Amino acid sequence: MTWSDWSLAFFVASWTISLGMIPVVVTRKEHPTTCLAWLMIVFFVPWLGLGLYLLFGEDRLVRRRLQWREETGQRFGELLDGVDCDLDNAQESQRDDHSGEPLADGSSEANPVARHLAIDVEQKTVLARLGRAAGGLPLTDGNSLELMTETRAVIDRLIEDIDAARDHIHLLFYIYEVDKVGRRVADALKQARERKVECRVLVDAVGSWSFSGALAAELRAAGIEVATCLPVGLMRRRLARIDLRNHRKLAIIDGSIAWTGSQNIVEDTYGHRTAGRWCDVMARITGPAVRQFQMTFFEDWHSETQRPVTGGNYFPKPSHDGQVTLQVVPSGPDRPSEDFQALIIEAINSARQQITITSPYFIPDDALLFALRLAAARGVQVDVIIPRRSDHSLVDAATAFYLGYLLHCGVRFFRFTGGLLHAKTMTVDDSFGLFGSANFDVRSFHLNFEINVSLFDEHAVRELRWVQDHYRSQSTEVSREDWERRSRWSRFKANLAKLLSPIL
Repeated sequence: MTWSDWSLAFFVASWTISLGMIPVVVTRKEHPTTCLAWLMIVFFVPWLGLGLYLLFGEDRLVRRRLQWREETGQRFGELLDGVDCDLDNAQESQRDDHSGEPLADGSSEANPVARHLAIDVEQKTVLARLGRAAGGLPLTDGNSLELMTETRAVIDRLIEDIDAARDHIHLLFYIYEVDKVGRRVADALKQARERKVECRVLVDAVGSWSFSGALAAELRAAGIEVATCLPVGLMRRRLARIDLRNHRKLAIIDGSIAWTGSQNIVEDTYGHRTAGRWCDVMARITGPAVRQFQMTFFEDWHSETQRPVTGGNYFPKPSHDGQVTLQVVPSGPDRPSEDFQALIIEAINSARQQITITSPYFIPDDALLFALRLAAARGVQVDVIIPRRSDHSLVDAATAFYLGYLLHCGVRFFRFTGGLLHAKTMTVDDSFGLFGSANFDVRSFHLNFEINVSLFDEHAVRELRWVQDHYRSQSTEVSREDWERRSRWSRFKANLAKLLSPIL
């Protein structure tokens, strides 16, 4: 074949790919913006676009994972304590307590305090039901919760709990790095195994790729069970795309203590050096909610190993000595992602005074963007705290576009200067809080396996807000005037990156 023949064949093949991908993308992607983003890539660079779509475009889960999750629910579902009706009962009791109180002017109308309490409880009930729809788990009360923000203190306390374990230890982390922190935790696990404590470690294959070598083999040699989530390989068919990851951070000790939040098993200097040290939020939780974290671990463990866990006292009778009402909300592509996003949107819509969000990656979709805009238009103070610089430059560029848009809508933005702000939190007034592993972006809402905690206790919400205030105190507010003075190149990068935001 001549050069012209090869050129013609390449031209025809490129157009065949571009046109042939149209029915594939539009029938397998529900969101129009995502369809347009993928089609743009395929039409501009057909061969590269085809390869990227095969690697990252499909998000189907095979039936086996869904089957394991269903079987886990059937096996352990009866052990999950729940208080689905408690908020309804609280609503009735609050109405009874306040309905007969007169107004200050002596009128006979119902007391506005009672109306306020009733509305507040009704809204919390709606949020609890949305959380149940998203994760399938009920509210639990009687929990104790301790928030921690110092990375080293978290690791020290976690190792103390591991050293005190007597029955079992379950760890599930997106990143388990082979560094000083990873070695310390590994040594504690090996000492626990010497005490005949069952130890299981589940890590993401991509986030913990360095761990999966020598350190994993070392732990297995010590009698610790180790498995990886969603392994990557050309022959892997359990998931059709390689960027769907298990992003959860979870530790369960003896079925009575759970750790969760945004921190991985890694030093706070991990990764992008110029972004600074990582700043995270973790919670140490005791009480009935620990059973739900345990069940979430079993779902992931079963789906990756196909080995049921038997023998230990995995669901001991929980204590109810705390005051915190909370809800565990696991999310992922094996659950209805729209319900988790609906929880976020409904919480924003319920705000009367203040919304505060912290996230290392902030790429809202249309629904979240509209909800924040409406909240600001209602007079709600909406604050979004993001790092001055994250570890992903493309994400930073896309974030810059949404920052500018919402800034003009009245949303306040703060850039954290104390490092890479990795905490993912939201508070709404004094009534609702959310923290966990999910970022405020499309990937966490629809693609990754995440685990979050909804807070319905005002004291716990205020504690979470105190953490947010601490981050705000180390941040610089972005003014509209300074933002308008950006260079043309910065504006162009933001507008270009926004085209890819539906698939970031």
